[in-house]
Amino acid sequence: MRGRFAEVLLGAGFFGIMATLYLGFHWAPSVSINAFESPAAQRIFYWHVPSAWAAFIAFGVLFVGSAMWFFKRSAFGWRLHVAGTEAGLACGLMTVWSGCVWGAAEWGTPWDWTDVRLNTFGLLTLLALFLVLGRQSQPDGVETRDTFSTFGLYGFVLVPLTYMATRIWQIRHPGPVVAAGDSGGSLESSMALVLMIGALSFTLFIVGHMLISMRITQLEQRLEQVQNSLDGGI
Repeated sequence: MRGRFAEVLLGAGFFGIMATLYLGFHWAPSVSINAFESPAAQRIFYWHVPSAWAAFIAFGVLFVGSAMWFFKRSAFGWRLHVAGTEAGLACGLMTVWSGCVWGAAEWGTPWDWTDVRLNTFGLLTLLALFLVLGRQSQPDGVETRDTFSTFGLYGFVLVPLTYMATRIWQIRHPGPVVAAGDSGGSLESSMALVLMIGALSFTLFIVGHMLISMRITQLEQRLEQVQNSLDGGI
């Protein structure tokens, strides 16, 4: 059980995500028809918000891992960097996809290039894509890791900007529904319950995903060391 902790987290998170989808579509109440152009499309919210939450966790891990590698040359930090980029890309794509579904139904367009939050989060996802593809296409080494960790450090600036965007510039993207202070953001209790189940499930999923990713990266590093030793002995 201890050796399969990451797989257990990943499986529990996946099961919870599926349960969230079911509850969101079949149990949680619908919003008022006067509140949205397409009230049924609002139900994607139970996937969209938790996946964005998980993406922010992953980008936070990416920042920490990048800093640990860049400043301390920590092999563990590099594994965190890799795990954060892969998890950030996975959850970022889920967030963008679900947001496009919502936008197409509610706004009549899947994307609004004038909305700050949409574009900053899109840039975060593109950054994760660049880091994942770049690592796979470039030979591993100190200079390569320095370059990618630098992108991870500077790219993290987009995280607080994305979080605060709708508080400063609310163009199309709705404002916050939780942690919104006294001005709003309250949810009906059953809607909040489904949202919290989704947030917990995505958190378990993303933590399991990153633990497995770190294990794979460590095995790749060991395999490379063995290969180098064999090559040096020939």
